[in-house]
Amino acid sequence: MSDDNKDLKDDLEDMLGSAKDGARKAAEKAEEFAGEAKEKAKEFASEAKESASEFADSAKEAFSNATGDNKKILAGILAILLGAFGVHKFILGYNKEGIIMLVVTLILGFVTCGVAASLMGIVSLIEGIIYLTKSDEEFYNTYQAGKKPWF
Repeated sequence: MSDDNKDLKDDLEDMLGSAKDGARKAAEKAEEFAGEAKEKAKEFASEAKESASEFADSAKEAFSNATGDNKKILAGILAILLGAFGVHKFILGYNKEGIIMLVVTLILGFVTCGVAASLMGIVSLIEGIIYLTKSDEEFYNTYQAGKKPWF
């Protein structure tokens, strides 16, 4: 029985040694894969930084090149939605006209039980439709370069 125990012990030690070698090889492979993964992650991070930088540069360029052409849609929509308060006039740089519309809507609108405010709403609705139906060039020439404050 002792020979059987010795053979069994030797077999177990061989198996344990094989398992240790297999685990060691697996650990080495895992380290190799981890190293490759780190390199790939660094490459991806640098590409992401480069892409983000390019996007930021293009966004800065787009915002810095914003002209009166880009105000057409904003002014038209605000004229239709909040026009009675003269918001679209302030967007286009017509502060005096914007204040006139605001005063007429708030003060005269209160005094006339909303009649003056309704009239300002109708005027701004018409202006919003006019803004949105003009071409970009025509809008720019009329309201930005020509400084035509009404209609």
